[in-house]
Amino acid sequence: MTADSKPTSGPVGRSVARNTIWNMIGFCAPMLVALFCFPPIIHGLGKEQFGLLSLVWMLVGYFTIFDMGIGRALTRLAAERIGQNREQDLPGLFWTSCLIMLLLGTVAGIIVFAISPWLASVLHVAPEMKSETLRSFQIVAAALPVVVMTAGMIGMLEARQRFGLINAVRVPLGSFTFIGPLLVLPFSKSLFPVVLILLAGRLVEWLVYFSLCLHDLPVLRQGFRWEPREIKPLMATGGWITVSTLIMPFMVHIDRFLIGSILTVGAVTYYAVSSEIVVKLLIFPRALVSVLFPAFAEHFGQRQEQTAGLFARSLSWLLGILLPVILLVVAFAPEGFKLWLGDDFMVLSAPVMRLLATGIFIYCLTYIPFSFLQGIGRPDITARIHIIEFPLFVALAIFMIRDYGIQGAAFAWLVRAILELVVMLLYARRFAPVIGQYASKWLISGLLALTMLAGIVLCDPLLWRIILAASGLIIWSALVWLYLFDNDDRIEVRRLWESARGTMTRSESR
Repeated sequence: MTADSKPTSGPVGRSVARNTIWNMIGFCAPMLVALFCFPPIIHGLGKEQFGLLSLVWMLVGYFTIFDMGIGRALTRLAAERIGQNREQDLPGLFWTSCLIMLLLGTVAGIIVFAISPWLASVLHVAPEMKSETLRSFQIVAAALPVVVMTAGMIGMLEARQRFGLINAVRVPLGSFTFIGPLLVLPFSKSLFPVVLILLAGRLVEWLVYFSLCLHDLPVLRQGFRWEPREIKPLMATGGWITVSTLIMPFMVHIDRFLIGSILTVGAVTYYAVSSEIVVKLLIFPRALVSVLFPAFAEHFGQRQEQTAGLFARSLSWLLGILLPVILLVVAFAPEGFKLWLGDDFMVLSAPVMRLLATGIFIYCLTYIPFSFLQGIGRPDITARIHIIEFPLFVALAIFMIRDYGIQGAAFAWLVRAILELVVMLLYARRFAPVIGQYASKWLISGLLALTMLAGIVLCDPLLWRIILAASGLIIWSALVWLYLFDNDDRIEVRRLWESARGTMTRSESR
């Protein structure tokens, strides 16, 4: 690493580590709340109404794509201008973005409202629940403008690196998504009031984020400023981001539909159980890249070497942290499935789990170059990669499913992840040549990781797998510390360790 990139071990690198931890807390806490809330919600509402509630959650989540990437574009453009000391331009950018997202959210709401009767009619629900289902979908439609605009509020706070504030809101209000229905159940077992209280929570979320934006950036209080010149950069950046946002979820889940159409719906169950578990591991890169994205946008124009160093160190850290988690999943998938779901899942789902876990391990790494390319203003590259990749992946998946069943689908996923990572890294290197200095480290470390995973898969007796897994963790820890990490990384690890020890000591002294 050059001298110019050293500062990534200082304030920027430390803020990335701190903010990533904030994001991990913000993402994980509501998931833990959900684990405890699901059983009483299902018991109180009944399976049919809970199924409808899950569709409401899906609609609210999926139709946030109607911001057309404006929230992400706002983050990039605002962070870039902060890096250029042009904060006087932020009010026009912010208010223009908010108005665009309000209009897009209104369009989304009109679409959902228009298709609500059709949705309510095609769903197989009891006749007495048709009216309530329709009203619930229509309330969701009315709330979509607020839901979409929330992305803009969060986008501005991310550009300002206010991840502590973001997650201070995300934890309680994200948890309210699951706690809210429990508050209704003592008074009503109906779906409609549950949906109302959930959407009231979304309105509160928007108001809190909006207030935080005005508090954090007092210049925004000067009044509404519509800037037509901001429309083109927002739409250009947001449009390309939307392409990737639309395609990526399809590529993550389309294999299930292919399995159901080529094999049987029953086969989807054995595949989906494994897929749902390993996809949760994406929380690691998502927590990291939401911090890296504004950092890349803010610093690339002024400090390209430092930004490239941040890119390289982030990928090395993600690679080092992920492998132990994946190794344990691969090592003990058969026993886990046997204890959890029985012998059938151990035989059919465990091999799929091992392939998908390896694929997710590689796919997580693609988030770093993906975020880098979007952060420096080249979302067109990532979008074009996904446009080309999607039909190729579908063709490969169809071929593999026909010949090798659900394991073939998992193998196609693994191949796609490898190719996407290679292509993303090659493009990222064009804009940050210093990344090439780390290529041999990543390649050697990656090959060793895949070799260890393959060795564990080929080893059948449980005792030998335990020995191999323990040995692999020791070898990997030594490799990461002595080879993958540089001196700056080791200093940062020691600093984090001392900070954690100090926190625990203070807690014990109380």
